[in-house]
Amino acid sequence: TAHAPTHHGRGRGGGGGGGKNLRMRCVSVARPFPRWRSGGGKMAAGGARPSVVLGAMEMGRRAGPEASSAMLRAFLRRGHRLLDTAHMYAGGDCSRVGVGASPLIFLSRLPVEVATKANPWEGKTLKPDSVRSQLNASLERLQRTSVELFYLHAPDHGTPVEETLRACHELHKEGKFKELGLSNYASWEVAEICTICKSNNWLMPTVYQGMYNATTRQVELELFPCLRHYGLRFYAYNPLAGGLLTGKYKYEDKDTRQPTGRFFGNDWAQAYRDRYWKKHNFEGIELVEKALKDTYGSKAPSLASAALRWLYNHSKLQGSLGDAVIIGMSNMEQLEQNLNYSEEGPLLPPVVAAFDEAWKLTAHDCPNYFR
Repeated sequence: TAHAPTHHGRGRGGGGGGGKNLRMRCVSVARPFPRWRSGGGKMAAGGARPSVVLGAMEMGRRAGPEASSAMLRAFLRRGHRLLDTAHMYAGGDCSRVGVGASPLIFLSRLPVEVATKANPWEGKTLKPDSVRSQLNASLERLQRTSVELFYLHAPDHGTPVEETLRACHELHKEGKFKELGLSNYASWEVAEICTICKSNNWLMPTVYQGMYNATTRQVELELFPCLRHYGLRFYAYNPLAGGLLTGKYKYEDKDTRQPTGRFFGNDWAQAYRDRYWKKHNFEGIELVEKALKDTYGSKAPSLASAALRWLYNHSKLQGSLGDAVIIGMSNMEQLEQNLNYSEEGPLLPPVVAAFDEAWKLTAHDCPNYFR
């Protein structure tokens, strides 16, 4: 879904799944391809379990081509088929993850569905010519004639949305993509887009990718009801708050050791610190860690396990509607761990309550899901 570039146009802070270097992300779709939906278990509130999507932000950056290819194959062996990658990640290298000079040969041998995005950053816009050129450039990089899902990565407040949607409809009629997705749009913009598309008999969006985790829940209030009304499924990015919900960071790290990861030593670091590196986020984490220890004792699951279990078992996601969680990793061990966590069952009530208390601490300063 990653990612917070400087906001353009109307004054909106906060971030979503994109960054100043964003170019392309590839995602496979869940609802139209039910044979690929992650199985195994039910949500605590009933219904099918949300799908698992592999996020490729670290592929080509912290994970080289061979390691990235191995991780993708391991992901596929676990029965998942949804891939989320972006040309913007790792300077564009992740769009060629593990494929060397021939992405077509690699991708054609694997049952993976891909998507790409158009964005209004780095001199680009969502005007028809730019949307077309971005999609064509992505198809050329992927050595494909079409993709399954084409996202508008964020609003372009300098371009009438009707122009963008008309261009998307034309590209769809040309067979260059199957589904239209949105990311980082406000709920009222989603409603406006759906209304415009319906009134013009244009292709309707069917996927929304947004920021959502146990301590970042802004999407629940207005966006989720909007998506349910118009029939869009939701893919959650930043499920571990950029790694903050692993518990491996301390607030003081920003002034001391600055460990390698999402928050330090890369082009995205400042954006992620602005989004999540806040004192009350760490206070909320302490509440949850204490609840885990008090509730489970010596057999307490890790914070990362608890955070992903919250999303899969206690959040507003609905697998029966095609919702999914985008899982990230920088090495094989992290991948296997996160996949295992995604399959685990509900948390005990005191830990769920602790996550709710943590959200109360962070809600007043929650990063906006829109731009």
